[in-house]
Amino acid sequence: MSTVTFAHVGVACTDPLATEAWYVRHLGFRRVRRVEIEGKTLLFLASADGGFRLELFQATARHPFPPPGGDGPQWPTIKHLAFAVPDLDAFLRKMGPAAVVTQGPVDLGRHLDGWKAVWLADPDGRIVEVSQGYRDEGA
Repeated sequence: MSTVTFAHVGVACTDPLATEAWYVRHLGFRRVRRVEIEGKTLLFLASADGGFRLELFQATARHPFPPPGGDGPQWPTIKHLAFAVPDLDAFLRKMGPAAVVTQGPVDLGRHLDGWKAVWLADPDGRIVEVSQGYRDEGA
C-alpha cells in the first residue's frame, strides 16, 4: 500500500509575482521552483519550515463572486489558509499597513488558553488566518 503525503495547494492569482512577494515578505515563504509549461509560468513556494507548499498560477478568468470577508467564504470551497506564529501582536506590528484585516484579532482564550487569531486578505483577497496558541487536544 502506498503512503499519501500532502504536496501543495494550487492557487490561481491575478499577479503571481505580487502574490509570491506577499507570502515571502509576510509569511516567510521562499521560492523552491519555477516551471514553464506551454508558455505558462508556475511558481512553487515553500513555508519557512518546508512543511507547506503553494503552487501559484496565472488566473485566466475573473472571480465570479464578490471577495469574501470575515474568516472566509461560506460556500463549499477552501475557507482560508491558516498559519501559526509565536506572537500575533508582533506579527501584525511587523506587517503594519500591509495587514488587510477582514476579521479580528479575536481572543479565543475561552476555548483554549492563549489562543487568538486574525484573518487577513492576501493580494487577491484570499483569506489567510494567522493565529497563536492553538494546539491539538492532548498536546
